[in-house]
Amino acid sequence: MSAWSRVATRRGLRTLAATGAAAATSAALGAAATTPDDPWYRALAKPPWDPPPIAFPLVWTPLYADIAVTGAAALVELEEQGRTEDAAMLRRTLAVNLVLNTGWSVLFWRSRRPVLSTVWCAALAAHSGVLVRRVASADPALGAALAPYPAWCTFATALNGSIARRNR
Repeated sequence: MSAWSRVATRRGLRTLAATGAAAATSAALGAAATTPDDPWYRALAKPPWDPPPIAFPLVWTPLYADIAVTGAAALVELEEQGRTEDAAMLRRTLAVNLVLNTGWSVLFWRSRRPVLSTVWCAALAAHSGVLVRRVASADPALGAALAPYPAWCTFATALNGSIARRNR
């Protein structure tokens, strides 16, 4: 049975419900903190490669789903392999990653701290790479499926840094 098909089991569905709830909570908290129509944000100088506002929900929605599904599949696979310590580490890594993810929104949008949020975003991008490695340790295909997440976080770090430099 593949890691993907294990998600369709009772254990897999319970695990998916947990990772889905965690990802949805992070997404909802981040969205609540995000205010792209705020005059402060609209007044910021942005690079010409800044994506249109619609790009962000179009990218983040599938990324959060990706985190939930690959995380659940990897957790079930690790447990099936008897690697309970690795599964516990993956749960902690996922939790820290989602906190970092939500924290960026608060730092950038609510605290209006572009320099600090750039550093935070770089930590999120690096930690997302750690998350991918932990997921890949269960099944390399799962790691490959999650690879767009740190790639997007790296892009977000560059964008955030460009905004910070332009608005000192």
